[in-house]
Amino acid sequence: MKHRHLIATLSLVALAQLAWGQQSNVNLSHNPQKDTEGLIPFSANLNSPEVFDDHTVLFRLRAPEAKSVKLSGAMLTVMDIREPIPFTKGEDGIWSLKIGPLPVDMYQYNLIVDGVSMADPNNTYAAFTAMPPYSELIIHGDTPQWYDAKPDVPHGSVTRQFYYSTVTNGMRDMYVYLPPKYNPNEAYPVLYLMGGSGELPSNWMYDGRVNFIMDNLLAEGEAKPMIIAIVNNQVVHRNHPKHAELTFDVFNRELRECIIPFVDKTYKTIANPEGRAISGLSMGGRHTMFVGLNSLDLFANFGVLSAGDTDCENTIGKYLNDPQANEKTRYLFIGQGAKEQSGFFNVRVKGFTDALDAHKIKYDYYVGGYAGHDWSTWRHLLYYRFLRNLWK
Repeated sequence: MKHRHLIATLSLVALAQLAWGQQSNVNLSHNPQKDTEGLIPFSANLNSPEVFDDHTVLFRLRAPEAKSVKLSGAMLTVMDIREPIPFTKGEDGIWSLKIGPLPVDMYQYNLIVDGVSMADPNNTYAAFTAMPPYSELIIHGDTPQWYDAKPDVPHGSVTRQFYYSTVTNGMRDMYVYLPPKYNPNEAYPVLYLMGGSGELPSNWMYDGRVNFIMDNLLAEGEAKPMIIAIVNNQVVHRNHPKHAELTFDVFNRELRECIIPFVDKTYKTIANPEGRAISGLSMGGRHTMFVGLNSLDLFANFGVLSAGDTDCENTIGKYLNDPQANEKTRYLFIGQGAKEQSGFFNVRVKGFTDALDAHKIKYDYYVGGYAGHDWSTWRHLLYYRFLRNLWK
């Protein structure tokens, strides 16, 4: 009996080790790019990226005919590097680059091979988005982070819902997060969450990790249970010459005529402005401003992430000049990353906050994290500030 028990125990240990390999995709691991088995990712020819416990990372690419290989991505902003970093070519035709240490986080990156930007062909963690794909670098900590799936935390459910839009004249989708212990007989507030240019609803789960963030906040007692409808705010081709002129009116119709009616019909919701919030990053932040703030009959809660405007009297004048704007607004959050406090994006944010100040409209402004205009910032803004304050 003891012998059989020992064999069973060793087998369980072996299985546990097998589930922790380099990009094995067996478990939702917090350290998927740490090499623990000496195995390469399936269908790859090298380990890349390989992340070490000291938070350094090694990139590799076998490209013997290439003339130049460089690294581009969000980690460069954190490292205060403006230009892509060149790899070094070995005699075996393998290009390599070691960087770091980097802060524990998730970063998006591309390789530039002879001037062509591409995803890392050896990395199984890649984006599914409305623009050319990129790869994910995951710098792990000692334990799962606040954006990871944790074994001791109750988890909500995420459903991909489909509907026909009479506005865009086609089938569309959204992802809907329901909190743990969701009660279909209880009415919940709804957050309508959007991405930026070229992003799909799925990006808020795979890049933004909003479902795990919400699970962890609820387990910590730091947020209120809510439904999160992650919607597609790509309603006009992003390269259409009149995109900026058309998108806001079209998305306003999509919200009013299709998205909100679908959610209110499908789920038991608090179907009034106080029970609705709208938020988005970058282009989604501008949708939050130009559509959401001008729709106080629909929304009373707003989250503007890394977005603003320099001509607010023209774009949100209806909101700014509403004498009851403060009374109708339950929560207005404006946030950006530490590395966004200069340049183009900050000019827009400052234009927005200056307009609110001039009209004496209350808001919550927050600068968080150490990153720029990327998912490191937007995850941080949700976890550390915005979701904690909704409906409190």
